Amino acid sequence: MPKKKNITFDAMVKFFVRKYSLCTTKDIDKVLARLDRMERKIDRLQKTKTTIKSDTKKIGAGKKYNVPASDIVVNIVASSPEGISFSDILKKTGFTEKKLRNIIFRLTKTERIQTKSRGIYFSA
Repeated sequence: MPKKKNITFDAMVKFFVRKYSLCTTKDIDKVLARLDRMERKIDRLQKTKTTIKSDTKKIGAGKKYNVPASDIVVNIVASSPEGISFSDILKKTGFTEKKLRNIIFRLTKTERIQTKSRGIYFSA
């Protein structure tokens, strides 16, 4: 007569967890830890303010702005209803070219500003 294998309760639970892809406490703790990290990162991004460091040759030299960089660009674009060129925005803000290109890309994607033609932007 064949020998019967004793199955423990723990083995049955593990089998069902694997077979039906059930979440364990460890899985939920990992997700919660990840959510906490994401929330902290979002809070840091929202609290980050841009300080424009510009030399004396640029417009607005020595001014410090305690608002997000994207809001600065939106305000500059909104102040010229006929449109403003990339180089003019660059001069007024004092941002690096790479930073300004990234800001403009995000603002056009979120439709806060629009492109009139290549390099000319106006308020949405």
